[in-house]
Amino acid sequence: MTYRAKVELLYLLGFSLDLVNMFIGTVAYPAVAADLHASVPQLAWIGNAYMLGLTLVIPLGSWLAARLGERRLLCLSLAVFALGAILAGTAPSIEALIGWRLLQGLGGGLLIPVGQAMAYRHCPPAERARLTARIMAVALLVPALSPTLGGWLVGLGSWRWVLLASVPLAAFTLLLAAAWIRTEAPLPLPRLDRRGLVLGSLGLSLLLVALSQIAEAHQRTLGIALLVVAAGVLAVYARTAARTAQPVLHWTLLRHPALRLAMVVYLLVPGTFIGTQLVATLLLHRQGYTAAAIGGFMLPWAMASACAIATTRHWLPRIGARPLLSAGMLCQAVGIVLLIGIQPGQPGMPVLAFALMGLGGSLCSSSAQTLAFQGMQDQDMLPASALWNLNRQLSFCLAAALLACVLAVLSSWMPDRAFALTLLLAAGMSLLPLLLLWRLPASTLTLRTSA
Repeated sequence: MTYRAKVELLYLLGFSLDLVNMFIGTVAYPAVAADLHASVPQLAWIGNAYMLGLTLVIPLGSWLAARLGERRLLCLSLAVFALGAILAGTAPSIEALIGWRLLQGLGGGLLIPVGQAMAYRHCPPAERARLTARIMAVALLVPALSPTLGGWLVGLGSWRWVLLASVPLAAFTLLLAAAWIRTEAPLPLPRLDRRGLVLGSLGLSLLLVALSQIAEAHQRTLGIALLVVAAGVLAVYARTAARTAQPVLHWTLLRHPALRLAMVVYLLVPGTFIGTQLVATLLLHRQGYTAAAIGGFMLPWAMASACAIATTRHWLPRIGARPLLSAGMLCQAVGIVLLIGIQPGQPGMPVLAFALMGLGGSLCSSSAQTLAFQGMQDQDMLPASALWNLNRQLSFCLAAALLACVLAVLSSWMPDRAFALTLLLAAGMSLLPLLLLWRLPASTLTLRTSA
């Protein structure tokens, strides 16, 4: 096995660990609530704490990689991740469980940006569409299979097995990282931007807490207030970062048009689907569809996503990103609009809608994943990966919180039209990146064939 293949495999294993821990735990919440006497908000923080840990540690990736080296940093991250999983799986209280999930997120937060930067750095530009196809296949399969695995483990006797399930995979990945990753020449150690780290961490923490509060109807006022405070803190951080030679997050990399476009696409297409899925679930339930039927509509979504991944792998190097991204946004927007016409007892329409959303969303996410690092210098790969993955984490929250809030407000003002108007907003959000896409020159959206 070549060194490039080893690095790629380690990244995919780390990515799988992250996805498993984001999607496997939901099915265990009823058992956790019964065993640890947890409230619904506390249950929500089992996932929120993990995401908060991921978000807080990502900005430190570049500095830690230079300070410790990529090999030691990956091994340390995997060890902390495994320790957090063990402690979470044996937690005696819900408060301890939430705290250990935060630790697990802090450990896992660097697996993705560091591993991704290494994988793309060792992959020739002409081969990156194939690498992205493998990444997206993992992103498709793991979230689809994780809840099933979690339900099976809960059925064996305890919710704790759900949290402990990732320990063997983490230990195996740690052994491979220690054996395979080369000790490379140390990177220049940048000055640690302590002020930026404090302001950025505080702003992101407040943002995630605000989004989780906005999603709860009785906490929405507090959530909006925290959102305003978070915006203020992040605005101060942005001004500070602009005057700092080596900020904790390298925002100057957003001058790369491909990275900037890719981040906007991911935020407004896959991110919007997360929120649309929530709205669609409530609408389908209202129309009388069972939970099993609603879950089954993800099957055509997954099949169409697989077709999109294969299409992107084949056509992206040949025709560039513009036609694929345009087609993806249009497909998702049309799929969302079709949800408005859903009728009870007529599953054909939701099947078509979810298939179009799967096709469109994966055309965009696959193309954006490859496009993000187009033309990036090797020394910029890790800080660019940190920005990309921070944006990926936020995309899971922002659109969902916005659409949930809009649906709640419209339901009180005009209940008969609330779902339709919310879905129209989601369709419009899916099309917004077109404004940026068609302003960029075609050369920016064509993959280079040499490094």
